[in-house]
Amino acid sequence: MQQQAHTIAQRLLNLYRQEHVINGGWAAVNKVFLEEADDPQIFEELEKLPTGKRLITHINNLRDGKTPMDSIDDDLLPYGGLLAGQDVKISLSESEMEELKNALNNIKTTPEGLKRIKQLPFVQKFGNNWLEDIRFALNGDTELQTKWEAVVRAAKAYQVWDSAKQLTSETLTERSRAQIQADM
Repeated sequence: MQQQAHTIAQRLLNLYRQEHVINGGWAAVNKVFLEEADDPQIFEELEKLPTGKRLITHINNLRDGKTPMDSIDDDLLPYGGLLAGQDVKISLSESEMEELKNALNNIKTTPEGLKRIKQLPFVQKFGNNWLEDIRFALNGDTELQTKWEAVVRAAKAYQVWDSAKQLTSETLTERSRAQIQADM
């Protein structure tokens, strides 16, 4: 059990240190902290690791409600806060949410339906990360998240299908073929 606690502690510390590259930022990793740091042995192992005590304090602040689920106290930021400011809180205005609700209520997960969603002006501002960023903007709205997951599954399925079609193309270079295979 001690080895498992050590492994979990190390994984949590890695999430803490790498939050700046994780989609969803603190909102995503804080949920993991609360779910997985449920054993006192994990705290014992965290205390042995560099910056583990700061993570323990952060987890305790989350549990006590002192820190909101989508943030961290400035004095507990990893790397002394040098990477702070890169996390962008993703949100949609009321009109954008209403437009998205209307679009999701009438969507067909065909290529044309997905194209209509992707062409919504507020969706375009998310660029290539539109699927993930909108998922995080819907945080807490279970009904819309369920509908959005259908959009994500369909978009990824069409993306894989397009990649598979490219693989069978005779005009594809070996390098491009290898890149597509790696992406799949």
